[in-house]
Parts: sequence; structure tokens; C-alpha cells
Amino acid sequence: MSGTLETPASAPVRTAAAAAPAQSPAAAAAVRISVVVPMYEEERNVDALMTRLTAVCATLSDSWEIVCVNDGSRDRTAELVRAWQLRCPQVVLVDFSRNFGQHAAVTAGFAYARGEWIVTLDADLQNPPEEVPNIVAELAKGHDLVNTIRQQRQDTWFRRWASGVTNRAVRSMSGIRLSDFGCMLRGYSREVAHAIVEAREYKTFIPALATFFARYPTEIPVAHAPRAAGESKYPFFKLLSLQLDLVTSFSVYPLRLLFRVGMTFAASGIGLGILIIIMRLIRGDSWANQGTLTLLGALFIFCGVQFLAFGLLGEYIGRIFQQVRLREHYLVRSVERPGATESAASALRSITARHRRAANGLPGEG
Repeated sequence: MSGTLETPASAPVRTAAAAAPAQSPAAAAAVRISVVVPMYEEERNVDALMTRLTAVCATLSDSWEIVCVNDGSRDRTAELVRAWQLRCPQVVLVDFSRNFGQHAAVTAGFAYARGEWIVTLDADLQNPPEEVPNIVAELAKGHDLVNTIRQQRQDTWFRRWASGVTNRAVRSMSGIRLSDFGCMLRGYSREVAHAIVEAREYKTFIPALATFFARYPTEIPVAHAPRAAGESKYPFFKLLSLQLDLVTSFSVYPLRLLFRVGMTFAASGIGLGILIIIMRLIRGDSWANQGTLTLLGALFIFCGVQFLAFGLLGEYIGRIFQQVRLREHYLVRSVERPGATESAASALRSITARHRRAANGLPGEG
């Protein structure tokens, strides 16, 4: 393996001979573009991805790095990334202790990225790496958030249909004006990325959260490709859970909708009760007895709505419980940079301090 392995203070530091010359502190700090790639069991895609991505980044006029976040993969994903560090000193590996999810991986990538502009990219090659220069070009124009819209999507008809329904529903409930919530290929300024890291929200949805911090956002169309290899990490029920997180993270509309539904059912119940009393006075007791099944049906509907309301309230209360515990959203086992000698915690502190100095107009250290 190339370079030095950075670990938290409690873990031993492992080193190996560097195959590439180590960068000086000043050179290491002078990174303009960071490409953050969350990875979970992508061993079949790593080589193809890195071949294309490094070739694209080599055409950029600014300095760059690729931050690969291994989200607890059980296959050879981390091993293959380490092999690429021997060939490309700009490759950084952030290794999680276990699987924490894609958005936690992206947040960690933001925390350890050193670039002033950050581009996020999926590892499955459905987002072509060749689109990265287009994202960078928009950031260079002064935009602090570059959202994307997938063109000619290479997904199943059901996935495309479900995505369209979800996009419209989330836009109407949350007020967030994004055309495509599901595309990970996006660009962020360092200020927006830092704000997302500092927000420390439980199970947040990064593209939507970024819209709250961005001052000059834009949207551009991007290409879309079939998955190169492997299987999607988002089956139907996980997608459903993700959409529930998205809605409950950014809107209280479902609670207000429940209030309206409750008022409607309450009014209907009162009206039905009045009707039964009137009909009983007119038709007698025999008519009232014949409506037993109708009353049971109405009761079951009311009970169903109540349980739905309890479940939704539980979702919001559960999010509050998770948030107030202030538990870490991910645990970084190691951070590996060719030529670096800092621990993971020290690397994060130095990156944060450097960007704060830059934000205050102070000279950097080097």
C-alpha cells in the first residue's frame, strides 16, 4: 500500500513505503477540486470507475483529489482503492468501521475533503465521470450548489415512474425546488459542504439540505448510464424508507395533513351519529339494528387512520430521540493519504482550521 495510514488516536498507526513522492504540506493544502465517491461493496466497479475518473480529473486545469469513502464494504473494495493509491497519489481512502449509509459516507467525504469545490459521484458508473468537468465549470461561474437532472434515464420503467411521483410529492410537501432528488452527481462549494457537516442532522438528505445553505444554486442536465456491474443498494423498501426520511426531515406537512384528515373523519363521525339518531326516531329501533355492519366498517376505518397517525407521529418522535442523543452518525476507522502522517482526528482539525482561515481572509499555513 502506498503512503501512510491515518487512524484515530486510539488505534495503532500502520505505515508502508510510499510508491509516489510525498507531497509537502503546502502542496497538500493547495487542492482546488475534491471528488467524493461513497462506496459499498463495489469491487466489480472500482477499477473501471477509477480508470475513467482519474483520466477525467487529469484534464482539469486545477489541482484535485479523489476521496473514496468505503462504507463498511465486506468485499475487496477498500483493497482495490489502496491498489489505486500506488498508481495515483491523489487518491484518499476514508474507511468506515461498518456500514452507515450513503449519506453518512458523503458527509464524511465532505469532512475530509480538502478542495474548495466538491463533486459527489456514485461508484456504480450510472453517473458518468465525464460529467465532472461540467459540474466544475458551473462552480467556476460562481454557483455554490450545482444540482443535476438525469437525461434519458437507464432505469426500469417502475423506478422512473416511482421517481417522478416522489419528486412531485416531495416538492409539493417540502417546498424544495429540485427537479431530480435522486441523482448523487452534484457540485458543492466548500462553504455549503462545511455547513452540511456542521448541521449534524440525523438521517438527513444531503441534496435537499444543501438547498437551505446555497445562495447561488443552479441545475444542469447530465447523462445517465446503466449500472456497470453489481446490484443496486436501494431495493424497493429501502427506497421507501429513504423517501420517508426525506419528507420527515424537511417538512411537517404530513402532520398537518393528518390534522385535516382527523378533522374530516371527526366531522363525518358526528354527521353519521346525527343521521343515525334521526333515522332511529323516524324508522324505529329495527332500522338502527340493521346498520350494525355499517358502523363496524366505519369503526375499522377510524381505527386504521388512528394507527397510521400513531406511526407517523412515532416517526417524528423517533427522529427527535435520535437527534437529541447526539450520537456520532458514522465512525471512521482509518483515513489513508499517500505521504500523510496525521491521525484521522488531526487531519480533520487541520482541514477545518485551514478553511476557517481562508474564510476569514487569513494566510494559510504551509
